[in-house]
Amino acid sequence: MGKLLISYAPFEIRVGLVEDRNLVEFYVERPSEKSLVGNIYKGRVVRVVPGINSAFLDLGLERTAFLFGDDFVPSEDIDWGKDFSFSCPKKVLKEGMEILVQVIKEPLGQKGARVSTNLTLPGHYLVYLPYFQHIGISRKIKDEKMRKALREILEKIRPPETGWIIRTAAVEADEEALKKEMDFLLCLWEEIKEKAKKVKAPALIYEELNIAFRAIRDFFTKEISEILVDDEEFYEKLKDFLERYFPDFVSALRLYEGKEDLFYAHGFQIDVKKLLARKVWLKSGSFIVIEPCEAFTAIDVNTGRFVGEGEMEETILKTNLEAAQEIASQLRLRNIGGLIIVDFIDMDNPAHQDLVLETLKEALKKDKAKHSFLPISPFGILQMTRERKRDSLYDIFYETCPLCGGEGKIKSKRTVYYEILRKIQKMGPHIKNKKLEIEVHPGLTEIMGEEIFYLEDYEKKFNFKAEIKSNKDLLPWEYKFHIKNM
Repeated sequence: MGKLLISYAPFEIRVGLVEDRNLVEFYVERPSEKSLVGNIYKGRVVRVVPGINSAFLDLGLERTAFLFGDDFVPSEDIDWGKDFSFSCPKKVLKEGMEILVQVIKEPLGQKGARVSTNLTLPGHYLVYLPYFQHIGISRKIKDEKMRKALREILEKIRPPETGWIIRTAAVEADEEALKKEMDFLLCLWEEIKEKAKKVKAPALIYEELNIAFRAIRDFFTKEISEILVDDEEFYEKLKDFLERYFPDFVSALRLYEGKEDLFYAHGFQIDVKKLLARKVWLKSGSFIVIEPCEAFTAIDVNTGRFVGEGEMEETILKTNLEAAQEIASQLRLRNIGGLIIVDFIDMDNPAHQDLVLETLKEALKKDKAKHSFLPISPFGILQMTRERKRDSLYDIFYETCPLCGGEGKIKSKRTVYYEILRKIQKMGPHIKNKKLEIEVHPGLTEIMGEEIFYLEDYEKKFNFKAEIKSNKDLLPWEYKFHIKNM
């Protein structure tokens, strides 16, 4: 059985999903950096770009939001006119127009949020689609009889011409529970529409639940035995929320009253450096290396200390299979999204390649994010994508290094010293009979001392006196020259 661990502090909420005593998903949300995904805004169109079939909208955020043509569907709020086209929203969107949109991807770097006019209101069992009329069913519900039964219930209880998605959790619900949630989502939509009528764009119309409430809504199933919360006041808020919307879940809610950190008490030491370690060791002694890059995430598989007991081909297969399991776990735990390139150890046998790919797919079945895969190449390269809606743990816990500008590297001490020497060489004729005071970072003095003979040679050649001064206020690659009379 699994557990949901919810650790609350005024400045940060941490949520962990535990399955078979393993932390499989971990989320952090800070009020100062709250996620925008799921929020509904009344936005104003500020620019239409026909060339890319898109538009930019002012939502009242730091950067304008991006509405791509494929994310554009008509709504009942606007008379789109006879020129409306699903594929060419540029024909009907005009600067200054006010429309309702929902954030579907967080702002990333210099990019604004990505939005859609296809609004969705998720519940635990259902998702309401205000602008559609069909019924969709989660692909994770495999049983055809169950799919048919759920569709029949929805057809029976839904108002005419309303659209719904049946979520995986609906297999645990009866008709009464589905009807109750349906009524709640319909009422919520009416409230959103009423508020939208009363305000001018840009304005926030509906704010998505915080991470703790979302986790209960999206993750709670019969396989989860407990929801543990470590703050009494927040526990009461969650209890009120469950009693109002999901009364069947209340019995699973528990207040954790231990003195130790909630995660530590359950065997999980949330150390950011270890959680996002570049190198992840496997039980066999092999390891994988995870490198987030600007355009994709690269994952490299290495045999490490594992040499196996049989043929090399079998050793490679075992390593790749173990790596596939761990990669699935790390993608889910770190919430890595976008393009992912995995460099498995080369496999000559196509059957082995297929087995590794199927192992990875099977390991990702419990992951709610959508995936797509290309076959493993003869060189062992796998290209895949994982749906990215919210920030990864890298985005939450790390920021660009102010020293290296995010490159992960700075000039070596020897490189900086040699740069100083080259500048002295250029200055040569101008510092004759002068004193040259050189201020450097303390870390540079060691290499300058070891190779002081280079500087001494220049002193003799250009007839000047050098004096090295340590300055801890300088950055490791910074230095200053001061020319003074002897």
